Amino acid sequence: MPFGEYPYTIDDKGRVVMPPPFREFVEDGMILTRGMEGCLYVFPLASWRRVEEQLEGLPLTDAESRAFVRFFYSGANKARLDNQSRVSVPQTLRTFAGLDGDVIVAGAPGRLELWNPGRWEEAINAVQHTPPKPDLLANFVA
Repeated sequence: MPFGEYPYTIDDKGRVVMPPPFREFVEDGMILTRGMEGCLYVFPLASWRRVEEQLEGLPLTDAESRAFVRFFYSGANKARLDNQSRVSVPQTLRTFAGLDGDVIVAGAPGRLELWNPGRWEEAINAVQHTPPKPDLLANFVA
């Protein structure tokens, strides 16, 4: 499972170097898509297959489910690391996530996240100052 956060830069062509600890995680290819809180999710292909199964299991008759699938799935793009361990982020996803210049590459369970540094700070501060709901932590072992 990937963990940690790494500050990097996205170049003028929309490429970001994948931090060394994350390269093996996505070496067989990846799917980049819109994430929550304005970040991008990066799933290795094996994890993406499980995500697809979950999306396919959502009820087609439910408007909120359809909207979420549309949001998540229509933004998906397949990618691979190039010879310099960079991933190319499509312009539509860069615009969505506000990625221009600096970027935070962060690990998360089953995926990576690409963040605009300002949004990253806001997201971290929000959790730091507002503890999660008790039921969310019911099975958390520290």
